[in-house]
Amino acid sequence: MTNYMKTMKAMPQEERPYERCIRQGPQHLSDTELLAVLLRTGRQNCSALELADEILHLCPFESGVTGLLHLNLQQLREVRGIGDVKAVQILCLGELSRRISKREVRRRICFSAPSGVAEYYVESLRYEEQEVVCAVMLDTKNHLLGEAEISRGTVNQSLISPRELFLSALSFHAVSVILVHNHPSGDPSPSGDDQDVTERIRCAGELLGIRLVDHIIIGDGEYFSFMEHGLLAEHK
Repeated sequence: MTNYMKTMKAMPQEERPYERCIRQGPQHLSDTELLAVLLRTGRQNCSALELADEILHLCPFESGVTGLLHLNLQQLREVRGIGDVKAVQILCLGELSRRISKREVRRRICFSAPSGVAEYYVESLRYEEQEVVCAVMLDTKNHLLGEAEISRGTVNQSLISPRELFLSALSFHAVSVILVHNHPSGDPSPSGDDQDVTERIRCAGELLGIRLVDHIIIGDGEYFSFMEHGLLAEHK
């Protein structure tokens, strides 16, 4: 761990993160310094900078700011000097970063291209520890009307109900939908259940006049599109 001074007050004023942020702007602070500003205080014999550095290395498989997205309340509580207030603040920081990232992507996304849809969802779904199924509702020009979380858990016939999905689609007056879910393993290859559920929803959509455009599975930095692999051919 970096050998930081034990207290922020012991640092020369021009080197303290808070004062540097005021003088130079947050873009000139390191990840550790930014988190230290939010933490404000450390613990006995441990400055806010040292505590921030410890938290940024807490995730066993991904250090740095992206590692914060993998941490849960219990993991943060186990860090000396991090009580419920600071733990919740860190979790909220991670959630804000997810939402900002998602909205930035939404401004330039093309929902008719699987790669664009995958890019839109990858940051919010790739860190989930269980499978999350979302429905994306589109209009006649493939513009986003809305989105809804359909289920959490394992993708199978008991957890994904075409009824729930199409009730959401009808509430948005959607003419087509895209199904999106993640594989926590990181491998986006479809399972047998994935394929069965996709076919059931495609058939139900045909009866209702709401087309299933695609089913996209999000992995760790990659995706699988049923449409791109020719697995959504309509029955004649």
